[in-house]
Amino acid sequence: MGSLVLCRDVIRNEKPVKGGVICQLRRLITDRRGVGAIEFAIAAPLLIMFYVCAFEISVAVTVSRKVNRASATVSDLLTQNQSTNKATLDTMKTVTKTVIAPFSEDGYSLKITGIAVAADGKATVAWSRDQNAQQPYATGLVVTLPSTLEAKSTFIVRTELTVPYKLLSMMPSLASSFNQINLSKTSYFRQRSGEKITCADC
Repeated sequence: MGSLVLCRDVIRNEKPVKGGVICQLRRLITDRRGVGAIEFAIAAPLLIMFYVCAFEISVAVTVSRKVNRASATVSDLLTQNQSTNKATLDTMKTVTKTVIAPFSEDGYSLKITGIAVAADGKATVAWSRDQNAQQPYATGLVVTLPSTLEAKSTFIVRTELTVPYKLLSMMPSLASSFNQINLSKTSYFRQRSGEKITCADC
């Protein structure tokens, strides 16, 4: 009963004779005021982080799909004809830019390769062109095709497209290796008609 009286005295702001420290500690432990604010302060940063991560993932998935579509579109267009040239191959940069829009493709890499596949399955480079109007692969270079691609006595157009994607909401103080990822896609399309796709001036 004495301790209860002392605690009641503390609650009434009356100076107790003894036991004041114990009563104040007991009040601190049992006081629930401000718990909601503390819980919010802990949970809010986590919720914001989850929201930002979900946003970044959704945007990255969208860009990745556009990269896949752009790579496939280039191969699809080139396999519709039996011949091509440097000028046509150079216009594929515009095609990729159009497909990827409204996202930027700054710093991208585009390699288009015509691959001749012999009857025995040996694949060699017939011609190639990159985004800088250069020849990335030497003519006659042996190419290893994916095991899932069963190709013999045919011609294949391979498009390798890599687009750097910057995480929009990352802090600018972070190193570039943490706020940029490369989204890439390699597409293989067979020729639509004829025996091969020639490039006269490649």
